[in-house]
Amino acid sequence: MSPQGIAQVLRHLPAVNDPNLIVGTETHDDAGVYRLTDDIALVQTLDFFPPVVDDPFVYGQIAAANALSDVYAMGGTPKTALNLVGYPDDKLDLEWLGQILAGGAERCAAAKTTLVGGHTVRDAEIKFGLSVTGIVHPQRVITNAAAKPGDLLVLTKPLGTGFVTTANKKGECPAELYAAACASMVRLNDVGRDAMLAAGVSCATDVTGFALAGHGLEMAIGSKVTLRIDLAHVPLLPGVEAIARPPYLNRASKTNRAYVQDQLRIEGTPDSSRLECVFDPQTSGGLLVCVRPEKADDFLKHVRAGGATGSSMIGEVLPAGPHALILRA
Repeated sequence: MSPQGIAQVLRHLPAVNDPNLIVGTETHDDAGVYRLTDDIALVQTLDFFPPVVDDPFVYGQIAAANALSDVYAMGGTPKTALNLVGYPDDKLDLEWLGQILAGGAERCAAAKTTLVGGHTVRDAEIKFGLSVTGIVHPQRVITNAAAKPGDLLVLTKPLGTGFVTTANKKGECPAELYAAACASMVRLNDVGRDAMLAAGVSCATDVTGFALAGHGLEMAIGSKVTLRIDLAHVPLLPGVEAIARPPYLNRASKTNRAYVQDQLRIEGTPDSSRLECVFDPQTSGGLLVCVRPEKADDFLKHVRAGGATGSSMIGEVLPAGPHALILRA
């Protein structure tokens, strides 16, 4: 669903007045956070989607990593997970489903997260994901609405997975690029979470279906600031520029661009492929993190040493201006 559609639906939800609800739906954050005690809060999220790659095991890995990422983005530690499955068992062999579940279980094990069950329904289309519960200290919650002017912006994974998965469905994605995208989508964002906690970060979000532009806009609006992103510094999957164009733009690229248009200023004349990547919907993307300048170098060293070698400093947080999001060529 588009960002505009989600906002329209959320308007119908009743207001929540529970004093223990630390993070709800107001800022479109990555997960809900609910205080249990003075020292423990629950972080709750769920996500599922149809296959984005051909290999069922890898698809399961990607879907699980994507769901776990929401907990990491809040500074939390995932503890338990439930499988969510839609599967046309009247049309397809169950072997494929077994491989999907095995891939998801492998990522949960890597995240030291216990699978405690799940739910399966017959569906016309395959869908898989997780409902994840994590924990975080109530005073150490990281939200998407706490950016401060002067913060530097770091992105921990390269962009371009939407173009790759679309091109792959057409049989037109270079093998090396496809392999790089799969490796990126499978990788957990735990190293980013660890680096955020070490640096005392208070604001972050993971970059998924609304693309870097859409999630960046939500961060800017929620924090009442302006985000300026330097397009030349945004990390891209190697070689993705060649397919960052029609016919590999999917529908979400268009809706993501429309979502930010009224709050967007473009400075200079950007490379068209690089600009398209900012609107490209990501699957199991990286973390967009606001880091104080004196902590930025150490943060980058931490995440790169942990395997997030594509991490890059991509911009800064400015005081609120006429536009919430600036893309600079």
